[in-house]
Amino acid sequence: MTRLDVLTVAGARPNFMKIAPLSWALSKLDGVRHRIVHTGQHYDPNMSGRFFEDLRIPEPWRNLNVGSGSHGRQTADVMARFEPLLEEDRPDVVVVVGDVNSTIACALVASKMGIKVAHVEAGLRSFDRSMPEEVNRILTDAISDVLYVTEASGVANLAREGVDPAKVVLAGNVMIDTLVEFRERARGSDITERLGVARKSYVTVTLHRPSNVDDPTKVVALVEMIRDVARRSPVVFPVHPRTRARIAAAGLDLAAVPGLHVCDPLGYVDFLALMDRSRLLMTDSGGVQEEACLLGVPCLTLRDNTERPVTCDVGVNRLVGSDPKAGLAAALEILERGPGAMSVPPLWDGRSATRIVGDLVARFGRPDSVS
Repeated sequence: MTRLDVLTVAGARPNFMKIAPLSWALSKLDGVRHRIVHTGQHYDPNMSGRFFEDLRIPEPWRNLNVGSGSHGRQTADVMARFEPLLEEDRPDVVVVVGDVNSTIACALVASKMGIKVAHVEAGLRSFDRSMPEEVNRILTDAISDVLYVTEASGVANLAREGVDPAKVVLAGNVMIDTLVEFRERARGSDITERLGVARKSYVTVTLHRPSNVDDPTKVVALVEMIRDVARRSPVVFPVHPRTRARIAAAGLDLAAVPGLHVCDPLGYVDFLALMDRSRLLMTDSGGVQEEACLLGVPCLTLRDNTERPVTCDVGVNRLVGSDPKAGLAAALEILERGPGAMSVPPLWDGRSATRIVGDLVARFGRPDSVS
């Protein structure tokens, strides 16, 4: 029997959807020990705790409870609290996912301690280093021992950066694994009834990136765009805590916007149902761009770039920037004419975690000396 000790790190909301299928696949294997460390980068129960129950993820082995802070302070806090855990109980491999501060922090600690690092969702590039996530991606990929890539652009990016091809695996998208697993359950959600919107009648909006919400002028312009869209179609806006604070600081009152349905962040299943029943998604989230592909719901990305170009290649996603006029024009075009042809990227088939776990065992598994 092969033995393998895997420690998986999660810190922010998108991480939970990525680690869930890895956890399910690892739990099916004899000889594999799997533990989860929750860094606490997202500490609001609506943004973290409920996801463990919703996604059938085991309770974390440890919670670092780092909370919020500047990028430097948060990264340093995760590193300082993560290192003693690895000293206490050293795994064979640390698996990090995505591009948040917890990702680079834990990868760096493990690498310096001589522990193997696997990066899931590697190789993605926006080519915009003003985005903290871009810096995290580049640095994490540079120190990881194996890189699991979601799309062909990631393989090309890593090759251009001189990464050894033997370390790179095009495995598909674990976010899609989670969507496939829960889509049927999401069909039973009553979220649209609770929000008072009819299925396929509304636009779903999400905003959270600092580049969009930290600039008061930009926040005002984006809220005005949402207001204009709501004049043509109902809009549902689950508001990220950071975004809610920035909107309030700008003196804006979302409750006064006719046609706009505002709610707190939703659990995974309810949010999946909300997306699936939408006519259109407008977002600055990378995960929403990806999920839109399998759901077949057109997506407008309120950014000037995307690290997930395959979502545009398959006809689902379109970059419209943060110019409210461009966003409104694109939204009206889709609402009036409908979307064009759309397809699903290769290997986004619900089996990515199985491929990743199989490769982890083959690379890092140890023969059981007892058996």
